[in-house]
Amino acid sequence: MATDVTLTEEQLAILRSTDTPTVCNVIELFGIRHDTSGYMDDRIRAVYPEFSPMVGYAVTATFQASSRPDGAPASYQKLIEIINLFNDLTGPPVLVFQDLDEPTVAATYGDMMVTAFKSFGAVGLVTSGAGRDIEQVRAMDFPCFTSGMNCSHGRCTILEVGVPVTVGGCLIRTGDLLHGDGNGVTTIPNQIASQVSDNCQSYVGCENVFLEYLRSTASPTTDGLRKVGDDMSARMAELRQKVAATKCCE
Repeated sequence: MATDVTLTEEQLAILRSTDTPTVCNVIELFGIRHDTSGYMDDRIRAVYPEFSPMVGYAVTATFQASSRPDGAPASYQKLIEIINLFNDLTGPPVLVFQDLDEPTVAATYGDMMVTAFKSFGAVGLVTSGAGRDIEQVRAMDFPCFTSGMNCSHGRCTILEVGVPVTVGGCLIRTGDLLHGDGNGVTTIPNQIASQVSDNCQSYVGCENVFLEYLRSTASPTTDGLRKVGDDMSARMAELRQKVAATKCCE
């Protein structure tokens, strides 16, 4: 279980109001992972890119629909096993399924599964496979991220629960903090999650120095652009120093 930091409701609210690219940018300030790791690749896309960002802690499972192993338990029994893991998290759950069928054979989820998970507090679902019941799930305001759509559930079987999974090239463990919107899905390292939340607004403020000049100036000049670029760079440097000082004090 990767969860080791409890975010306040205020910190969660800040993350829910911040887009995923900005969250990725803030994570980079801490230098604790390579800049090309920790997020899902473009195989995983938002089903509802217009929805607000999804923020929650992963509960993982593996899935297949091509066949059902002999003696496999009924699907609802595995749903209960997944839901029981919600109690071990320090925040809202996000379901993360690795579809073991390559290529995907059928949908990982539909409206019945989503209804069950949402009823117990889940706030989103991510799968390397497919989804279905698109309009029914949209009406639930439940963010989903998939590699595509499929009209059938095939011989859907949830196999292992709570195991490490790989989705969109990203390793996910139960308890990992996830952030996703129409741009994609990233993990937020738990050890810096509170600092990431605390610095999102400052990062946006640094960028706005540059953006506001271009948006508010009728006739921008290259000299003006250079000036605001230098100003933004200086503010970013101050923010990096602040982050470094926070790390040193931990």
